[in-house]
Amino acid sequence: MIIIYLLLIVSFVVVNFYKTKRSLHMLQQNLYNENNRYLKWIMKNKNQFLDLDLVLIAFAVLLLFTNDNTFISNICMLIMILINVLLTNRWKKRLLNDQNKKKLVVTARIKRLIVTILVLFIIPCILLGMNINDLGRVLLLPLVLSVMTYLNCFVVFIAKIINTPVEKCVYLHFKTMAQNKLKSMNNLKIIGVTGSYGKTSSKRILADVLNIKYNALPTPKSLNTYNGLIMTVNNHMDKFTEIFIAEMGAYVKGEIAGLCRLVKPKYGILTTIGTAHLETFGSQENIQKGKFELIESLPSDGFGILNGDDPLQVSYKLKNKVKTIWVGIDNKDVDVHASNIKCSNKGTSFDVTFKGDSKKYHFETRLLGKHNVYNILEAIACGKEFDIEIEDLIKAVAGVRPIEHRLELKKLGNYYMIDDAYNSNPVGSKRALEVLDMMPGTKVVVTPGMIELGEKEDEYNKIFGEQISEVADYVLLIGEKKTIPIKEGLLEKKFDKDKIIVFNDVRDAYPFIGELALNKEVYALFENDLPDMYNEK
Repeated sequence: MIIIYLLLIVSFVVVNFYKTKRSLHMLQQNLYNENNRYLKWIMKNKNQFLDLDLVLIAFAVLLLFTNDNTFISNICMLIMILINVLLTNRWKKRLLNDQNKKKLVVTARIKRLIVTILVLFIIPCILLGMNINDLGRVLLLPLVLSVMTYLNCFVVFIAKIINTPVEKCVYLHFKTMAQNKLKSMNNLKIIGVTGSYGKTSSKRILADVLNIKYNALPTPKSLNTYNGLIMTVNNHMDKFTEIFIAEMGAYVKGEIAGLCRLVKPKYGILTTIGTAHLETFGSQENIQKGKFELIESLPSDGFGILNGDDPLQVSYKLKNKVKTIWVGIDNKDVDVHASNIKCSNKGTSFDVTFKGDSKKYHFETRLLGKHNVYNILEAIACGKEFDIEIEDLIKAVAGVRPIEHRLELKKLGNYYMIDDAYNSNPVGSKRALEVLDMMPGTKVVVTPGMIELGEKEDEYNKIFGEQISEVADYVLLIGEKKTIPIKEGLLEKKFDKDKIIVFNDVRDAYPFIGELALNKEVYALFENDLPDMYNEK
């Protein structure tokens, strides 16, 4: 019986290893429960955690009440071991098969959480297993471990709560380090970049343009939170950095203002205001006010660059006197204007005029789409304010690198892939379809739809389906449940239902497109790639 009992305990350890890894991954992707994101995710995905584990509890209870019958106890424990083996195999497969857009990053914070989780599991083992002569106490342990296995996602959350004071101390330490470093760099120019869409693209383009004259440091990838900015300053900034470009993201009002207090930008760029994160902001007005926190945090001797084609920016009444520079395409009454825009599968060309200068300057870029012209205009406006010559700006724009996962055109096997896999939104998805529409050959859209759009999510996805119907020849939907509104929009527009294919894994779409491209030229737009927490498997 002792050997079987030990095997049972080992089986609990193994299954909890895989479940804990998954829970930590989801906790990390949900920003460590910022704005209760992790708890909301658990409530929406209960079936992913709370299913077969319940059987373990039933057998644990049975084991507890049959402690005087060794044979029955052994049978119960063997069944529990078998169930644990099945659970382990299932969780292992789930982890291996996940579409890991972002894998679990084993940071120092994750390591601290792992230690706390281990302690939470060890405590009942010590308390209930310390007296092996007390059979009742010993047999109670499988029941406790069964419950902890069943509620593993909440055990991880409890560990997060326990670690909160430690994490606050760690955060304050690194925050102070970053602020002291910024204060010591008297000549450093700090530019904040925010908006509902296009922050990362704008930041990357701005860095490429400014680097023709200065040493500009943008925040890496999509690091746009407090921790992301602190990490960038502490780990990447050095004495040679002349310009720091800080991407600033937010889920609620007040976050942008907090980020501004952290790094104190003198200059700001506001890309586009839309409906991204409407669910957490609560309203369009809150999003508008939240994004303008950047511009309203700037000092009077700085400047803010705004989009003159965005009605939510044009209509806003600024609460400070900072200098504003407007860019635009449709609106000609701006400081920096683009016209004669021509797009192809090779890139985009356009002319630029500056207020007070009648001369037109011709620019070319490898980037695709009209929306990237806005990002380039913002970079040009900033570069001009930083005394970069027009000729150098033209060279810099020509050298701007395509941005990974943001309308990135690349050859994939025997077809062309337009990779727009980074989180999609109503404005960005429409722009992506415009880019696909200008391509020759057969057009395919691969998408799981859009997320975090609050009560209007289904409505926006249905409109997206209607827009797809006007461009695509084939539509590959990823996730049967999540894409129902898109399918409804397609069918309402009389799109051929035989050319709508549903996969639960985006990887199944690749061979299908490859087959399609055997006898024809194919351009496939991959629009959005949902993180693991939205998987339907």
